[in-house]
Amino acid sequence: MAKSLLEMAADIVKSQCQGTSMSTEDVAAALSGTFNSLQSLQAVEAQAEAGESAEATTTTVDVAPGKSILKNKIICLECGESFKMLSPKHLRSHGLDGRSYRQKYGLPLRQPLCAKALSEKRKKAGKARGLPDNLRKAIEARKGKGKTVKKKAARPRKKG
Repeated sequence: MAKSLLEMAADIVKSQCQGTSMSTEDVAAALSGTFNSLQSLQAVEAQAEAGESAEATTTTVDVAPGKSILKNKIICLECGESFKMLSPKHLRSHGLDGRSYRQKYGLPLRQPLCAKALSEKRKKAGKARGLPDNLRKAIEARKGKGKTVKKKAARPRKKG
């Protein structure tokens, strides 16, 4: 049978009295303080049990979101681990995707979730393949098609 908080507080103060001499006022103050401490601990414990899922969503890392992206690593603001890139698989383990992670921590939506060195390496590789020129051509081609494309008239359906 579990003891009540008052019984636990009384046992603690009783043990304290056996080791040192205490006046009745000291005993009363110790009993009151111990009971209040036990009560607050019980409230925290109940809150932790009830809000385990809420606790998983709170940030446990003391790094500013802007400072989490370093030259050779990125620090996950959910768990504090370091990576070269925050993969979709890792973000899913926290119940997030790239977009929701960026929104949660106030990062720009176009911010790559990888180390700055890796981002720069990819940027150089893309330029070497002619990616910006190809992208520009594709955008111009789309704009050109958008002006000349006409909607086709709807054909009547055959009933059969």
